[in-house]
Amino acid sequence: MPTVAQHFARLQRKAHASAPDVAPEATSPVVLMVSGGADSTALLVMACTSKLDLRDGRGPVRIARERLHVLHVNHHLRGAASDGDERFVRDLCARYGVPLCVEHASFTELSGQNLEAAAREVRYAAARRYVRELCAATGAPRASARIVTAHTASDRTETFFMNAIKGSGPAGLSSIPRRRNIIVRPLIDMTHEELCRYLQVAGIPWREDESNVDTSYLRNFVRHRVVPLARERNAQLERAIGATCDILGEEDAFMSQLAGNALRTCIRREDEGLVVLDARRLASAEIAIARRMVRLAYRKVAPAERLEMRHVEAVLACVARGEGSLSLPGGIDARMEFGTLSLRSPIARERLAAGWLSVPGSMPLANQMVLESSIVRVPDGSDPVEFARTSRAPEDAEDRDLVAYVDAGSLGFAERDLMRLLEAGDAVPAEVYTAHLWVDTPAPGDIMCPLGMHGRSRKLSDILGSARVPVAERANVPVVRTLPGGTVVWVGGIRLDERFKCTAASKLLVKLVIRAYDRIGAHDEG
Repeated sequence: MPTVAQHFARLQRKAHASAPDVAPEATSPVVLMVSGGADSTALLVMACTSKLDLRDGRGPVRIARERLHVLHVNHHLRGAASDGDERFVRDLCARYGVPLCVEHASFTELSGQNLEAAAREVRYAAARRYVRELCAATGAPRASARIVTAHTASDRTETFFMNAIKGSGPAGLSSIPRRRNIIVRPLIDMTHEELCRYLQVAGIPWREDESNVDTSYLRNFVRHRVVPLARERNAQLERAIGATCDILGEEDAFMSQLAGNALRTCIRREDEGLVVLDARRLASAEIAIARRMVRLAYRKVAPAERLEMRHVEAVLACVARGEGSLSLPGGIDARMEFGTLSLRSPIARERLAAGWLSVPGSMPLANQMVLESSIVRVPDGSDPVEFARTSRAPEDAEDRDLVAYVDAGSLGFAERDLMRLLEAGDAVPAEVYTAHLWVDTPAPGDIMCPLGMHGRSRKLSDILGSARVPVAERANVPVVRTLPGGTVVWVGGIRLDERFKCTAASKLLVKLVIRAYDRIGAHDEG
């Protein structure tokens, strides 16, 4: 995303006819993606005989011949014609002395993708693989390599209309970017017609794909029906839409940066397949930023999936209501409760459950265990500390339950609210729920003040090590917290935090119990 100074400096450099002839990264590979059509044929010829701008608007330069490599992917979708394309590209590379890599692809299983998208994915995967191999062989850093495609202003215009017809936001309407990471498109300001004339003047043939006239494909429909009509109103259609795409792309990048910054302040917990957001911060964001925040958070748990606008709106509707859940593409569970929005992948749901534990309530854990919570009143005249100690199961009991008593006041729960919950018993109305704790797994950097250490803090990883919990099993240890990313209250079955212990002044306690599923309900709740 360029600054104002960078933007106008780039325009000034493009306006000058003379540009530096010395390219940076003199040994890094440049992989040209050549299909044999007019555009990619022109790309190869220009790379070998002229100059190309591979440096994001800093001017065209000659490319050292030893840097050039060509990739051709034979999709085998058009039978003999596909093989003819491959032979043409082989002859072209031999003519210009450029090394060629040919990849062969098949499409027996599309997994719900349309054929065009699947073929595009195969091409780019092959290009990235080829770049890795070349960089490994030459010792060049991958960041300095370039994958060069022959996308033109005509392609950009067609993609703009296609996305507009299907329905899209700024990201889709910005169409094909000039550059994305190491992928550059130096012909993006030239039209297909201009490149055809270039080849005709040079006397160089190219291959035509007969399927390009089939208007049952959306791109061909736009190319042969929509664009000609639009050009009747604006003879410089590609130039106009290209400028629009540049504006939309730069504004989209800026908005994405804002959303990324906002999301970082909103995340309360992040783990593999799990993201927990502060719903209050999300709800207070501008709607344009909030939508992007949801998309970015979703991408963290499902990077290969696509979220549609209706999904984003449904998630934000749950945030606005303060409750609700829904299933998103890829099996992602989105759940709004207790002021947080959590997104979980199927893999995360198979591990130790991470989420809110209502008080009173229960939630499943790993290894067929369950964590239960209840509210206990200290009997009149009893010593709360002694009561909590003697209320635990006998020391010699078989499969002794893992129990902890926590001072309810230290958790910040109001006594009047807990009394209402206690009086409600098993029939707790939804509007009465005011007490809850967050349960997840140990996270890097966790610290607590273990009971008995008189307020001194210690790393949770050290506590688990002292308890001889194997590293491989630590992901199944439940950690009870005040909120996502908040203070550790209890490391299930291992240690209570000093700050939440029962004291002589305790009146109401929160009892936490870890039990096997087959023992649920087999005990008096105290």
